[in-house]
Order: sequence, then structure tokens, then C-alpha cells
Amino acid sequence: MIEEGGNKRKTMAEKRQLFIEMRAQNFDVIRLSTYRTACKLRFVQKRCNLHLVDIWNMIEAFRDNGLNTLDHSTEISVSRLETVISSIYYQLNKRLPSTHQISVEQSISLLLNFMVAAYDSEGRGKLTVFSVKAMLATMCGGKMLDKLRYIFSQMSDSNGLMMFGKLDQFLKEALKLPTAVFEGPSFGYTEHAVRTCFPQQKKIMLNMFLDTMMADPPPQCLVWLPLMHRLAHVENVFHPVECSYCHCESMMGFRYRCQQCHNYQLCQNCFWRGHASGAHSNQHQMKEHSSWKSPAKKLSHAISKSLGCVPSREPPHPVFPEQPEKPLDLAHLVPPRPLTNMNDTVVSHMSSGVPTPTKRLQYSQDMPNLLADEHALIASYVARLQHCTRVLDSPSRLDEEHRLIARYAARLAAEAGNMTRPPTDASFNFDANKQQRQLIAELENKNREILQEIQRLRLEHEQASQPTPEKAQQNPMLLAELRLLRQRKDELEQRMSALQESRRELMVQLEGLMKLLKAQATGSPHTSPTHGGGRPMPMPVRSTSAGSTPTHGPQDSLSGVGGDVQEAFAQGTRRNLRNDLLVAADSITNTMSSLVKELHSGAEAEEQAGTEKTREGLPPRGTFLSVFLLHTWTKLAGCQTHSTSRERSQAYGKWGGTA
Repeated sequence: MIEEGGNKRKTMAEKRQLFIEMRAQNFDVIRLSTYRTACKLRFVQKRCNLHLVDIWNMIEAFRDNGLNTLDHSTEISVSRLETVISSIYYQLNKRLPSTHQISVEQSISLLLNFMVAAYDSEGRGKLTVFSVKAMLATMCGGKMLDKLRYIFSQMSDSNGLMMFGKLDQFLKEALKLPTAVFEGPSFGYTEHAVRTCFPQQKKIMLNMFLDTMMADPPPQCLVWLPLMHRLAHVENVFHPVECSYCHCESMMGFRYRCQQCHNYQLCQNCFWRGHASGAHSNQHQMKEHSSWKSPAKKLSHAISKSLGCVPSREPPHPVFPEQPEKPLDLAHLVPPRPLTNMNDTVVSHMSSGVPTPTKRLQYSQDMPNLLADEHALIASYVARLQHCTRVLDSPSRLDEEHRLIARYAARLAAEAGNMTRPPTDASFNFDANKQQRQLIAELENKNREILQEIQRLRLEHEQASQPTPEKAQQNPMLLAELRLLRQRKDELEQRMSALQESRRELMVQLEGLMKLLKAQATGSPHTSPTHGGGRPMPMPVRSTSAGSTPTHGPQDSLSGVGGDVQEAFAQGTRRNLRNDLLVAADSITNTMSSLVKELHSGAEAEEQAGTEKTREGLPPRGTFLSVFLLHTWTKLAGCQTHSTSRERSQAYGKWGGTA
């Protein structure tokens, strides 16, 4: 007893699962009943994965389960309904890729419980065929035009006229869907529902039915049906517009623009819940937008419309013939084949399709004639299909095609079973059949080997794509080491950039100093180089490309430096920083030696000038220049980070000896 009670509670929980999930979505806060109903049914459609099945797949499932041969009032059990639903989802999984497979068992359970709750409220355990077709055709995915055409085919007679009794029955079944999601007070069935759809028309054809159902606005009792399709179309539409109430930067889905307030726009969540701010009111007329157009596109469209360049709007649906097509004449195409003996007459069909009796000839002469007759029959069948412009329009046409194919297959089987071959060709046919069997066996073996190879490669690929535990343990260490190496590389690049920048600044200073020395040497040979004459020391100009990359050559770092320094340092682009600094040190040493000689030659004049400057409180110019030169040499010696102590001692010795 306890186990039975637990099973009953589990079954009830499964039946109520879809409704519990729907209540969790909080659709009841939507103010307008039309949007509330459409949102609920759209949720049921997506939760049951019916949006992945179009109307043509539904028709195929109906035929596979024999529902097309049953009368609309025939009742089927819940177990047979479960079989129909199972075939729908299993066929769906065959069409979907392996990465998008659905849970078939869960989808079957959700849809079955929803249909039973909607259409078997009395608990009889039976549903009519028309109820199943109406519900699945309404809730499946695909185009609304295709749905309405199929629904009209179920409600029309052989002359293509809609029967109002069938329409009333369809509305009764279709309006059970809003009632199932607790929207019965707004969209429940009434006896006057048919006349609200077609108030004056007496003869309703297909085009008139489509015009009424796809009009804007549609019939009031079915206004939620086209809205549910529009919801499916705009779920992923992006609007780069800010909502005037919640101030979100963009919108998804519908966008609503007030026709009275200037530039007042709401997202679908705010509009559905009745939010308003500022001077806007819920009583204002709102325009629904399902797409976004840029201002430039709107302007071009307005100009084209004013100039009459915009083409006329296409009709909402193509115009279909008023008269339904006639069924195929199966007896004319493939007449029944009687079972005959060797001496009986056979019927050969020419391309015209008229049967003519002939005597059976010998086997060698009869086979080509039979093949020619079969080819002519197939050609006439193809020509007949080409002239049929709407083969897939009516569901009855598929039944006739199935019967045609079945009869044609039975005819071929009867010919193959009743036709006896002459003994002269028995050995030849046996050898040919043996060779064909051998060829088939070889092809099957090759196919089996190819499948095994594909399976082996797939396993190898999966094993290679899945990391082993050892690799998983080594990966963090490798990543940490790689991160340290990158950090060290960045530090070295920054250090190299700083050295290059410092070197370039020193070269600019030396260039200015050498220009000053040359100017004083040409003007007054006995005068020491000073900063006199009101000429300021040129300051270094920072290049934007100095710190961008540390891999440029020496010539790049000497851009903007005078010719003397470039000649001293332009010893080849392949030298490294240490060699460039050593060459620079040699050049500076030579320059310093010539400078010191000039200083010694004019010592007396410098002492006298220094005495006068000291009296005036100013430092001697030669002393200032010497200090500046020593400071410059010290900075250059410090830039030689990679030079050896021997090279440094040689450089200092050269400087000291020269001094």
C-alpha cells in the first residue's frame, strides 16, 4: 500500500511538472491576456520541444501511425497516443545533429500529460483523432501558412468548401489550449465563435480562409495564435535602444514606441507589465516593432517612399487555386496485373498508358520489351508528376502515391515470381547472380573495414582530445613556468628599452657638445669650450618609437643624432649594445684627449679668466665643462652593463692616460 501511494504521488508530480514550471516563470504578471496566453503556450511549445517539429513532420507521423485512415470522430487510447508522440520525437532525434539531441523520454512525458490534461479532463483515457490532429498541428513549429492549409484540408469537403461544422469543432478543440493554461475566461469556446470569424460569408474557400486567419487583426478568439508565431520570430531580435522606464541600454524581443510621447520607447517586459513613467500613460497608443532600423535606413526608406520607388507590398500569402486537384487515376497509370501462366496473355503498357494484349514471346525477346515497357511507365509517371503543380498540397495525394507505389511494387514482384526462365539461359543467369553475390560480399567487407577504420580513428581522436591525469597534473606547472618566462621577457624588454633611450639621450648631448667644440675651435682656437654665447644645451626629444620595441638596430636608436656621432656609432646593424657602447667610449676618449690638449695649451688664459670669474662669484667655464664631461663619461660607463671589468679598466686607463 505504501509503494502504491508513492507511485501515485510520483505520477501526479509528473503530470503537474509542466504546470509547476510554467507558474515559476511568473507569466501571470503580464497585464494583457493576449500576450499572457501567447507566452504560456510558447513556453509549453519550447518545453515539449514541439518548436523543432514542423507541420510536415507531423503529417508524416500521422501517416506512419495510420491516423490518416481513421475518421475524425474515432477515439484512440492514451497508449496509442503515446506511440504517436514517441514516433514524433524519435524521428526528430534522427534529424538533429548529435550535439543537439533532446531527451525523448522527458519530452514524451511532458507532452502526453499536457494533452491528457487539456483534452481528457473527464479521465476517460480516450481522445478523438481530430483532437490530436488539431492540438499537434496548432502547437508544432513551422510556418503559420502551412499550418492553416493543413487545418483547412481537415475541415473542407471534396469541392474545396469549408464545412462550418468542422470549423466549429476545430475552434472547440483549439480553444482548449488557452483553457489548459488557465486562460479560459479570456479565450474560452462560445457557440458564436464561428460567426465571429466569418460573420457574412456562406461559402468559404482556401484563400478566403487564409485571408481571415492571417489578417491584422485576426479573429478575436484566435488572436493568440499569430502572436505566438511572432514571439518565436523576435526572441533573438536585438534593439540598440534604451528603455524609457527601466533604462536598460538595449532590448531583446519586441520594442514598443508611444505614438503620443516623443521618443518614448519601452521594452517588452515593461510594456507587458504596464509600467509607465513621466508624461506617458498606459492609455496611450503604442506601436509594436519586431525589428530595428537605423536612422539612415529610415531616411532612405522615407525618401524612396516619397519618390514612389518602394515596390508594392507583397500579399501575405500566395493565391491558391479555388478548385481542389483531382485524385490520381491509379487504374489508368498502373492497372492491376492478373496472375498468368506461360501460355497466357500479358499486358504491356506503352507510353500512352493504354493496355494492349500480346502473346508471350521467347525469353530473350521478351525481356527487352518488358524493360522498355517499364521505362515507358516510369516516364509517364514522371511526366504526370511534373504536370501536378501541387503534389504535396493535399494530404490525400500522398495516400494515392503510396498506393500507386505499392501496386507498382506488387506488379514487379508478381512478374519476378511468375516468370520462368528458359533452360538455355539458366547457367548464364546463375553465373551472373553468383558474380553479383560475390561483388556484394566484397563491397560489404570493404564497407565493414571502412566502418571499423572510422571507429578506430574516432576513438583515437577522442583519446587524444581527452587529457590524461599526468598531463592534467603537469599542465599547472607548465603554465606557471610559461607565465614566469613571459614576465621575465617583459622585464628584459623594458630594461632594453630603457637602455636604448638612455643611450640615445647621451648621444644627443654629445652631439650638442661636439658642435659647441667645433664652433669654438673655428672661432677662437685659444679659447676653451664653454657654454657661453647664449647657446643653450639642446634637450633630448623623446621618440614615440623608442620604447615600443627593443629589437631595432643601432641606426634606429641614433635617429636625430648628428653625423659625427652616427659615424662613430654606425659600425653595422648586427652589433649588440656592448660593442656600440665600446665604440662610443673610444670616440669620446679621442674627443676628450683633443679637448684636454686645448685646455692645457690655454692654461694661463684659463687661470686668468678663472680668477676673474671667481672674483665675480661665477665658476670657471673650463671647470664646468670638465665636470660635465666627467659626468657624461660616468653615465656612459654605467650603461655598459654587459661589459667586462677588463674592458672597463682599459677604458678608464685610456681616459686617465689621455688626461
